[in-house]
Amino acid sequence: MSSPERSVPDGCPGALTTHLAADGPLARIRLPGGVVLPGQMQVLAQAAAELGDGTLELTSRGNMQVRAVSDPDDLASRLADAGLLPSSTHERVRNILASPLSGRVGGLTDVRALVGALDEGLCARPDLAHLPGRTLFALDDGRGDLCGLEPDFGAYAQSDGSYALLLAGRDRGVRVDRDSVVSMLLNCAGAFVELRQSQWRVAEMDDGPARILDRLGLAAGPVLPMPAPVEVPPIGWLDQDDGLVALAAGLANGVLGTRLAEFLAAIDRPLIMTPWRSLIVCDLDEEPAEQVVRVLAPMGLIFDAASPWIRVSACTGSPGCEKSLADVRADLSAAVDARMTPRDERQHWSGCERRCGRPKGEVTDVIATGIGYRVE
Repeated sequence: MSSPERSVPDGCPGALTTHLAADGPLARIRLPGGVVLPGQMQVLAQAAAELGDGTLELTSRGNMQVRAVSDPDDLASRLADAGLLPSSTHERVRNILASPLSGRVGGLTDVRALVGALDEGLCARPDLAHLPGRTLFALDDGRGDLCGLEPDFGAYAQSDGSYALLLAGRDRGVRVDRDSVVSMLLNCAGAFVELRQSQWRVAEMDDGPARILDRLGLAAGPVLPMPAPVEVPPIGWLDQDDGLVALAAGLANGVLGTRLAEFLAAIDRPLIMTPWRSLIVCDLDEEPAEQVVRVLAPMGLIFDAASPWIRVSACTGSPGCEKSLADVRADLSAAVDARMTPRDERQHWSGCERRCGRPKGEVTDVIATGIGYRVE
């Protein structure tokens, strides 16, 4: 029998279970590995224009959100037809990050195939449908870009071909080979389902990682120090290892307008949404890459790593959030336009003390008080 604590509803939004925000139903679409194919981006753009508020929001887990959804059933149908909703039972727990440039630029190994295997294995296990919607899986290709995001269950590639098992964002001294990565992560998640009560994340459990290892009969060994969280994501022109080009771009407030989204779909190349609310256009030849920069930079894609938008972020704020004390995004935009944000530190603007969407690492908080902002 479930404990009373376990019966507390999981309010994390999904594509089928929307969250009623102040501006209407909010749907969150999980994108394992952050990957969006051109046809899928076109579907998302049209859905946001016809059923939402005309924008797509990038999240800190490489997912997307549609706000003010007028017809959730129609949206779900469109997503399913586009292959963006492969499981109705597991859709909220498919939070799978992968190093965004894996297999294209740098890294010790290519983890892209592991993303699909992990997603398929996750959806195939009925017990894992009971994971909280906040659960986070991560596949780090050895460059250390995802370690700082503190995944509940992660695999961190090592130079000897093994993977370090991460639980609650830390190495636990367990090493597995590539063929065992997916089963190990899924088994750890299964142990968490069995052990958790009211906790949403592994880090919230008393001795959670140790209890998971004990449940699985795993012995911990020497541990690695974890890389610091990424402060500035990849931005600009990136030469791929195969001779093609990737273009990494930021977005003001992490918001993608539908017209820009349609242009991205028309490029007809794979797109990757990153956990830093940026995106990457992949596998371009040099001349088309130059054209993309010329056309899409004026439309809002930020290819300059020195832009103040690369180091600032904000919660939804008013009018989308009823708890917010300010229109945070508008105020942040005004501050950026007035060159009032620092260029050498990260800032996160919040409409209340909850500080939703705050990135990991060293961040200056700018918090709405109702009569202005307080800086911490």
